[in-house]
Amino acid sequence: MKRSTFLILSIAGVYGAVLQAAAWSVNNFLMTGPKAYLTYSSSVAAGAHSGMEECKFQFGWERWNCPESALQLSTHNRLRSATRETSFVHAISSAGVMYTLTRNCSMGDFESCGCDDSRNGRVGGRGWVWGGCSDNVEFGERISKLFVDALETGHDTRALINLHNNEVGRLAVKATMKRACKCHGVSGSCSIQTCWLQLAEFREIGNYLKIKYDQAHKLEMDKRRMRAGNSADSRGATAETFHHVHAAELVFLEDSPDYCTRNASLGHHGTEGRECLQTGKNLSQWEKRSCRRLCTECGLRVEERRTEVVASCNCKFHWCCTVRCEQCRQLVAKHFCARRDATAAAPNHIKRRNKGHKR
Repeated sequence: MKRSTFLILSIAGVYGAVLQAAAWSVNNFLMTGPKAYLTYSSSVAAGAHSGMEECKFQFGWERWNCPESALQLSTHNRLRSATRETSFVHAISSAGVMYTLTRNCSMGDFESCGCDDSRNGRVGGRGWVWGGCSDNVEFGERISKLFVDALETGHDTRALINLHNNEVGRLAVKATMKRACKCHGVSGSCSIQTCWLQLAEFREIGNYLKIKYDQAHKLEMDKRRMRAGNSADSRGATAETFHHVHAAELVFLEDSPDYCTRNASLGHHGTEGRECLQTGKNLSQWEKRSCRRLCTECGLRVEERRTEVVASCNCKFHWCCTVRCEQCRQLVAKHFCARRDATAAAPNHIKRRNKGHKR
């Protein structure tokens, strides 16, 4: 099925539905292809939503925190951005769609596919053979391409970068798959094992792509040749640049803007009013430094606010079979980034560090 058989509303229209609801609806896709493909729309919707939820988790304590504007892939002057953050959005969204399609296929939710048993019976390694029910990533990859890549209708360098980063997301799903095995043998001796491949937890895919984000490669394009539009010279410049790009490497064109400050036209909210972490159990070093990163280094102060929280407590089990709890109230200290008083200017030694891809 070619991408041209799908009539997609637009990037803003389709992705905007994700921001307005928990998942896309079938109405977001106007398709002239086989009716069977309508079956996959809800899975595509759920996959894109899970991708953005993972994006919010991965960047929860960083200056750029995957805001709602992240999927509105355009800037104020109608030129789509191609920053490091945009590359992650494309990859995690694409991975989410492929992941959900693969999982639903293997669970038997679609009549047209099931788990992958193409290698069953082959020797996989010493002491084990392929068997069982592997997750059908080939199906997930094929269908996700039809939906996700069809959203990219441009033919310029940015379009090629977006398609490349979509593919990085799909490769991440494959790269993180796990081998699961079942033992066979007399009295549980496990003399031979039957093994299959299964999807990793989606959080692991998010972690994998976050590392790719940190290692993303900026493409240095010949701007003079790029300005030639769709000419042979422009296409040649793009081909030369992509020739050195690894298939599993995220790429971007533009440096990230200053995410400390609010920019309504670009959809950046800044860090003022953002919550940060100072104390708590099991915090990583990155989380512990969030107040410095979000507030202090952005010229803001850390403000403590006490909030009343209502939670279940003193729970008791009653025979049979209920658990009854009391509602307890407690004051919890939370920290937020706030403006400095006009009379208290930021100290000279505090510098805003937003170079490179500092989030």
